[in-house]
Amino acid sequence: MHLDRYTTGTYTVGAPLWKQVLWYFIGAPIARSYFIPFSGLKVIILRCFGAEIGQGVRIKTGVRVKFPWRLIIKDFVWIGEDAWLDNLDLITIESHCCISQGVYLCTGNHDWDDRDFALRTAPIYIESGSWIAARATIAAGVRVGQGAVLGLGSVATRSLEPMTIYMGNPAIAIKSRKIKE
Repeated sequence: MHLDRYTTGTYTVGAPLWKQVLWYFIGAPIARSYFIPFSGLKVIILRCFGAEIGQGVRIKTGVRVKFPWRLIIKDFVWIGEDAWLDNLDLITIESHCCISQGVYLCTGNHDWDDRDFALRTAPIYIESGSWIAARATIAAGVRVGQGAVLGLGSVATRSLEPMTIYMGNPAIAIKSRKIKE
């Protein structure tokens, strides 16, 4: 690799410099704060910086959001302590999803075949009723099907089928999810 020749190519952050600076020094520290346990204030801050957030969203302490202007969260979503939404590209989380503590959603990577280590980004889309369990990781370009579960510490590098439970690294389907009425 030749990291001295690295560039981001055509990639842009998607916001003017003033917005990036305000987010970095004011918005991000408030949204991540362990001293402010109130979801409502965090939701307001994220919305002020361009996130689209529905009603009834709960955001715990320590949650990191790289770029709120690339974030869509629908209604009644829970985001657990220390989750990291590393959204160089769009992250969409539909309604009634649980993103547990320590989850890492990674929308960017590098091309390991490129001698200049080119940046590659792709969105993450999590459909309604899904649960991403503690310490799980989702890679760029993954779509989580409706009602799917990614188990504790698992790593999804490919899209997950609806109503299926996945475990492991890489995550593999272990059984169908059947929700009791």
